Amino acid sequence: MATSSDYHQTLISNLKQLLAQLPDVENVEEIQTHISTVLLAGHFAYKIKKPLDLGFLDFSTVERRRHCSHEEIRLNGRLAPQIYLDVVEIRGSAESPQLDGDGEVIDYAVRMQRFSQDDLLSRKVAELRLETVSAIADRLVQFHREIAVAPEATEYGTPETAVFPMRQNFEQIRELVDNDEALQRLAVLESWTEERYRQLYPLMEKRKADGFIRECHGDLHLGNIAQVEGEVVIFDGIEFNPNLSWIDTISELAFLLMDLEERGRADLSNSVLNQYMQGSGDYAALPLLRFYQVYRAMVRAKISVIRLSQPDLEEAEKQAVYAAFFGYLGRAEAYTTAQAQGVVLTFGVSGAGKSTVTERLIQQLPAVRIRSDVERKRLAGLDSDGRSESGLGEGIYTAEFSARTYAHLVELTMGINAAGFIAVVDATFLKQNQRALFTDLAQLLDVPALILDFQVAEDELRRRVAARSLSGGDASEADLRVLEAQLASVEPLTAAERQLRVVINQQGDLPLSEIRARLGE
Repeated sequence: MATSSDYHQTLISNLKQLLAQLPDVENVEEIQTHISTVLLAGHFAYKIKKPLDLGFLDFSTVERRRHCSHEEIRLNGRLAPQIYLDVVEIRGSAESPQLDGDGEVIDYAVRMQRFSQDDLLSRKVAELRLETVSAIADRLVQFHREIAVAPEATEYGTPETAVFPMRQNFEQIRELVDNDEALQRLAVLESWTEERYRQLYPLMEKRKADGFIRECHGDLHLGNIAQVEGEVVIFDGIEFNPNLSWIDTISELAFLLMDLEERGRADLSNSVLNQYMQGSGDYAALPLLRFYQVYRAMVRAKISVIRLSQPDLEEAEKQAVYAAFFGYLGRAEAYTTAQAQGVVLTFGVSGAGKSTVTERLIQQLPAVRIRSDVERKRLAGLDSDGRSESGLGEGIYTAEFSARTYAHLVELTMGINAAGFIAVVDATFLKQNQRALFTDLAQLLDVPALILDFQVAEDELRRRVAARSLSGGDASEADLRVLEAQLASVEPLTAAERQLRVVINQQGDLPLSEIRARLGE
């Protein structure tokens, strides 16, 4: 008796022959995933779902595959409308299929605009540049801002719903692996997950109430992001299980960060985290980040070991599966012990290079940067690149508004440290009482404090500020008049503060080893 697997293989074999006869098709390439088959033919790709029921997804009936195919078009059309075209009905029989045409509908294919597999970011990890991941972070901030919010009355995103797939991952992995070491390490991770779940439960409830459960992409890793003709395209979001796509936005971000780190690009992961936080202002989500990164690592671990259930798996293939599995297991374990704390201040007038240098610094540290220029505007309800039209000492630059801004930065610094990250506070810090707010906080928290002392000649400062004023596009609104006022009012570091300083020269050289050592990294 033919099985559903036999049916799918027969259908795919005959579809390949059918597609090969179409105009502009020289050959048909086949790509297999654990849940679908993709046929590349001419300018198009045809994605056919496998007749499977894996618990977390159900494609076992034609009706389920029809529904999920149309959902795939709807959901992915939000981020990649140029890729996702339509759903094609497959009629006839597995032995003699037809696209559209007459006869009974036996299956469905999602038709997509084809792009080169070399465009996938997973294929060019080593050469990935900051500009590319910055575009991803910006797009994600915008996407998360625009998409639907889960109604409070639904179960989407409740703590119980969020933890269910985490528990299911552990159960399903245990059924597939027969390695004692793996099972022991799995038990430790499961115990950690349950403990963190209990600790984070109130925050998870608050996230639902505050509207952070949204209809997300759900599967955001480098294998689902391409750079097509210079444009970042995010595709292949989850359509098969709403509980896996109606999630906390920080869970979405966690998958991308975990994937970058697992592929050896922690520098870009740190940059994406910081750009996302700066764009969204969602610093309150940070305590959840590593909890969800563990979950995302275990998702990938599970997907890797699903191959163990395939018949006739050769020993070399089995060993490769376990190697991938243990890699993700190690990644998850690293998040359970990750903990960094510290307060890093910048000290320097406008044009000293504070944001440029700290951008390089946060790529190399488990740190979250907060910029006073950005947070000041956020408090005023402005976008970071919006202009306040405030004069010197007026509007959002009055003493009162500055005090409010620094109080907000203190609050954020406390939260960043509590979440297990170093806080890098990018502000001028020209007044000793402003600096004392943060050095005193570091003492209270019993964490290291550093002051990056930017030393740049005044003529060079004037040149930089004048050039920046002309080009625009930066959160800072400082012009030459502001710079002159800053130079006239700066309060030098005290003797005690000089004990905390690391000098940054005019060239912006970053003494990373010294900074790491003094932060205990």
